[in-house]
Amino acid sequence: MTSAQQYRAAYFVHDRKFELAECTLSAPAADDVTVDIAYCGICGTDLHIFHGAMPHRLGDRRVLGHEVSGIVSATGDQVNSVRVGDPVAIRPLAPCNNCPACKSGHSHICHNLAFLGIDTDGGFAEKWTVPANTIHKLPASLSLREAALVEPLAVACHNVERGQVKPGEDVLVIGGGPIGLLVAMAARAAGGKVTVSEINPGRLAVIQSIGFDTIDPANQDVAGTINDITGSKGADVVFEVSGSQAGVDCMTEVAAVRGRIVMVAIHPEPPKIDLFRFFWRELELFGARVYEPQNYDQAISLLESGDIATDTMITDEAPLSDIQKAFDALEGSTTAMKSLITINPG
Repeated sequence: MTSAQQYRAAYFVHDRKFELAECTLSAPAADDVTVDIAYCGICGTDLHIFHGAMPHRLGDRRVLGHEVSGIVSATGDQVNSVRVGDPVAIRPLAPCNNCPACKSGHSHICHNLAFLGIDTDGGFAEKWTVPANTIHKLPASLSLREAALVEPLAVACHNVERGQVKPGEDVLVIGGGPIGLLVAMAARAAGGKVTVSEINPGRLAVIQSIGFDTIDPANQDVAGTINDITGSKGADVVFEVSGSQAGVDCMTEVAAVRGRIVMVAIHPEPPKIDLFRFFWRELELFGARVYEPQNYDQAISLLESGDIATDTMITDEAPLSDIQKAFDALEGSTTAMKSLITINPG
């Protein structure tokens, strides 16, 4: 903070450019909470926006960022769920609470869902004021650095929940990027026997370093290897995280009879899917979008338990003043998993 009422924020102004600016802090509304941001992770969606995606949702300038941890610095008059000084994570969803999805109890897939940090200004800033119902308190034993992984890990927890992973089941994760690796760790924590398919040699080394069996589809037959691992049964649960047609082709080929497939990746174009395989093996396909409140609680518990290899996941850190360099550095990186912007690390 440069003064009592001023704070810095990094605005994305299109054409792969960020600008740091001074902002004036207003007191939080009755149901809002102001958080001093400690860390904010760079999400794959932030990178897509950096490359030109979704300009219609951003306006002329937008503070991106939604994978945050921080400390409550002010609360509105009607907030009693948290107090100044509490360490927190933010669940950046703003449902309408009036559409059919919301009324059926599925507000995370609201028909009119706003995503904080994309449809509104977000967490690449020293302070962020958000609705109190987005706040999750953190245990004192969890560092704010590790807690920056709560949001992406909640995505993984929701995927594993949708896939209904059970102890002893054979699980294949197709795509070993940041979300794929978090899905793999969450599925392992649920008792699954997890294999990860990944084509990037740098990421393969990272995945192997934390104890996962891996398949390199550039040099190995994925379906044949899964059959070898499972005694020709196939994978009970398959997570498609690659966002590629090759991944979609693989997901039906490797699934066991009545196997469950979870579509994690957002594909740029509608992929072709082998529906005959669905008929032949009575497969099930599950969509999975963002997370529900309990997935945040699950993510916090997993981080606190030590089941998530946080030091392996967090590969890069940079101060807010270097946000441009941090995004530029991700362009050519073959080993980066989760990059954090450090803001008020404490």
